Parts: sequence; structure tokens; C-alpha cells
Amino acid sequence: MRRLLLAFGLLTAALWSAPCSAQSRSQLGPLCTTETTPADQMVDACSKIIALKVFKGEQLATVYFWRAVGWNKKGDYARVIADTTEAIRLQPSQAVYNMRGSAYYDKGDYDIAIADFDDALKLGPPSGIIFHNRGNAWRGKGDYAKAIADYDMSIKADPKSAFSFQNRGIAKEALGDLDGALADINQAIRLDPTLPQPLINRTAIWRARNDLDRAIADGSEAIRLAKDKPPVNIMTPPNSVLISAYTHRALAYEAKGDYARAKDDYNASLAIVASDAGSKANQATAKVRLSLVTDATAPIPRDAPASPGQQQTTPTQQQANAAPAPSPAPATPGRRMALVIGNGAYAHVKALPNPPNDARAVAKSLREIGFIVSEGVDLDRAAMQKMTRAFLRDAARAQVALVYYAGHGVQVDGRNYLIPIDVELKPGASMTEAMIDMDTIMAGLDDQVRTNILIFDACRNNPMAQQVASTGGSRGIEGAPGLAAPSSLGSGATLGAGTLIAFATAPGQVALDGEGANSPFSAALSRHIGTPGLEVQQMLTRVRAEVVSGTKNKQVPWSNSSLLGEVYLAEK
Repeated sequence: MRRLLLAFGLLTAALWSAPCSAQSRSQLGPLCTTETTPADQMVDACSKIIALKVFKGEQLATVYFWRAVGWNKKGDYARVIADTTEAIRLQPSQAVYNMRGSAYYDKGDYDIAIADFDDALKLGPPSGIIFHNRGNAWRGKGDYAKAIADYDMSIKADPKSAFSFQNRGIAKEALGDLDGALADINQAIRLDPTLPQPLINRTAIWRARNDLDRAIADGSEAIRLAKDKPPVNIMTPPNSVLISAYTHRALAYEAKGDYARAKDDYNASLAIVASDAGSKANQATAKVRLSLVTDATAPIPRDAPASPGQQQTTPTQQQANAAPAPSPAPATPGRRMALVIGNGAYAHVKALPNPPNDARAVAKSLREIGFIVSEGVDLDRAAMQKMTRAFLRDAARAQVALVYYAGHGVQVDGRNYLIPIDVELKPGASMTEAMIDMDTIMAGLDDQVRTNILIFDACRNNPMAQQVASTGGSRGIEGAPGLAAPSSLGSGATLGAGTLIAFATAPGQVALDGEGANSPFSAALSRHIGTPGLEVQQMLTRVRAEVVSGTKNKQVPWSNSSLLGEVYLAEK
């Protein structure tokens, strides 16, 4: 989360003695090269020094480095990268590689960030700061073991590094080690009680333990500290601490059933300008959760029609047509919920005969192993949206949330969409508004205190070809080549810890509807999902092997996981 500034060897005396036409040389150099200079003044002073064209080599690299510091204060990571790249061209150094790596980290480009931190370590003696920063990037990629190893090196170099203890605790939490995580984060708080960030992370641990009052108390103290003493370290993205604090406290309020305070905190989070990937991820979650708790407290018309294809199987759904949803009870440990939808009776594209059968088979298998299942078949957009939102509200109080969808799926401009049966796929600005955004579902579930499993028996091809209605017997709307694996939940967000996402087919390929009553993928899934004592990723491996064999290598299921340890859908 927090990256520390690595000192840069400066030739400040040379800078300050440079000739200057617009400002006295006694002012320009210090404004450019003093860490506490306000961002705009720093950028302006460094730009004027560059415009003088009197420096070359290492001296000019120094100026570009400090202008990058100014851009970093402003959260303008593209310009940070541009200036540090120029500084590296002029004179490579640990500090410049560290700065550029941190900017790539804040953009969510973790592989490039790791490469920069590797180069920084090659250029100089081992640095606890760089190990810490590389640990952050490994954690961003979901490689928590490598992250912990780097934090260990950082703590060895500086045993009083509160942020390294904090971030090592976050990585331990991601691996399911709540006791180890709590010990590290408590140590971070002891080392520096004025820091809000460790309190925010302890909030998530209390929520994972269903101790919501403690979570709210820590969130409140973090907000107080962040307001009383805003972080001044230039490597902390602007506004990131308050955005995170408000979002985490809101999640605790929502889990407790205090929707009014949850709404206030979600609104507070969204009212702040976000610059980095982590803050945008928090706001993506806040935006979805805000809309859900707002719906939950709004009256529902008594004459609201029920979709003929929707089976209302949860208490919340049974009450939906009669009265506003009541404030929920706190989460029940071990509660497992599933949303299952199968769409096949399409009105404007080729109908698919099997998704309703697939949904019924998967729903039956899930009920048999103890899931509370909300099941919908052949849903139009209104019914599909209503059912999805009701599930996302209820999932806030679950330990395991599973989403299964069978039917048409498409990709538009890097986002994935699920297709209701009434959508007419025509190129146009309003087309995506008629579909269900998969990223929104993922953002609504992006919370590491819960296990999320998302399974999509749908293709991800682009529907923007001219003949969108000429699709054949597959689950993809024919068009441009299919997507790569989804790596984000929308603008700047990341696939959260505790989530597994599986597709019926590999990126860019077609998910077959099958010649029998079920698709090859869903038939195999319904057979294996209830196998006692089978870890979920092992279960998907068996499904994959069966589909590859049954389709003679025409279809290869794909999955990606950031699960927090082993997950068993059917008990051992």
C-alpha cells in the first residue's frame, strides 16, 4: 500500500547556482529539490530549470527525478513514468527505478513495477525500501508468498518499519492466516499509533471474524487520524487513505445492517478524487454497494410484477413484492449462497436450448451440498437485474458467495456483459445499458473477508460485428476475437483476494452449447461440484479434463484464482 521515498543523490549546489532569467537562483533550485515543496511549485520550478538547457547527464537526470516527485504528489502517474524514463536514459539509479516502479504499481501494472524494482536492486546495495515496494507489487499480483519474503527482507533491514509489518499482515490475511495477520498489524500500530492505514487493515480482520463493532471502531479512528493529520509522504497516493477508510467502515456498517451509516460512508468515499488503482478499486466497490443498500431501503411498488422465469428461494426475495427489505441480521458464520441463472430463449439472437437445463442441474447440485440458491431461468433484463442485485445485497452477509451463469455473453471495450433474453444486439451507445455488466457483479463482491466463486458458461466475443444476429449454436456472439482473462473490475480496480473466476472456455474461444440436454462444461460441473472432500480448484481441474476429452480438444475451460487457502464446496 504505502511506498517510501528512496533518497536521491543530488547535485543541488550546482542546480541552485545555475543562471535563471525569471527567478532568482536562490529560489528555483530549492523549490525543485525540496521534498516538502507543494506539488505545483515543484513541477513549475523543475520545468523552468529544464527549460534553461544548461544541465546534462546526471544533473539533468536529477531535475527530471524531482519533477517526477512533483507529478507523483499530484497523482499524475503517466507523467511520473515519462520523467523517470528520461532520467533513467540520462543516468540510471536506484532512486529513479524505485520511483518509476512505484508509479507503475499505482497504475496497477504490477509486472512492470516488479521489473523496475529488480533493476533498482541490481544497481545498488540491498534496500529495505525497495524490498518493501516489490513486496507490494507481488501482493498486487496475488503472489502472497513472494510478497511476505520481500517484507521479511524489509523488516530485517528496518525492524521499525510499521508499513512493512502492516503489509506483511495483509499478505498473511490473504493466505488465511488471520492470527499472523493480526499480530503483524498490531505491531505496526504499536510502532506508530498515528498511522491510519494499519487500523483500516485491522478493520478487515475484525469483519472476517464477524466482530463488527471493533471493525467500526477501528474505521472511525482511522478516519479521524487521516483527517487530523493527512499523510505527507509523497509516495502515498493522494486521498487513498480516506477513500479506503470510508469504504471499509461502510462495509462493516452494511454487514451490521446499519444501512443509513453505510450509505453516508459510501457517499463520502465516492466524493473524493481517486488517482491510484487501489482507490479506484475501493470506489468501484463503494459505488455498487451504495446502489444496493439504497435499493434495500427504498419502498418497492406493491404491483411490481414477478418474472415468470424466476424462482424465489430466499426470504429476502419472497418479501420483495410486499415490503421494503428489512435491515438484515449480522452475518451468519458458514452461510453459503449462490445465484444461478440460465438464459436460452433469446428473442433477437440465436436461441440456446441448454442453458435453462444447465442452470437447473447446477442449482440442484448446489442445494444438495447446503447452498441457499436463488435460481432464474430465461430472464429479461429487468428480472435479471433485480435478481442479481438482491443476491449481491444478501451476499454481504455470507461466508461463501457463488455466481453461475449460462447463456450468451459478450465483450465491449474491455468490459464483459451477460445477455438477458430480451436484448436486441445492435451497435450503438445504448447497447451496453441493456445488458448486465459482469464487472459490476465482481466489484460488488470484491471483499477479501468472503470467498467468491464466479462461474460463467458463456463466450466473451465482441458483438460489434455487422451481423450480430447471425450467431450459430455456440454461446458467443460472433465478432472480433475473444477477450483475454479479465484482470480488472472496471476502471482501475483489481480482482480481489478471495475470488475464483472460471469460464467454460479459454480466452478467445467458443463455449459450446452441446448436442445433449446440457453443455459439455455445465454437465461436467454439475457432476463434480458436489463431490465430497474435493477442493474447488481440484474440482475445476476434473471438469476441465472431462470437457477437453468430451469435445476432442475443441473447448478448454479456464480459471484464475486469488482464493485465501483451500475451499471445499462439499464437506470432506
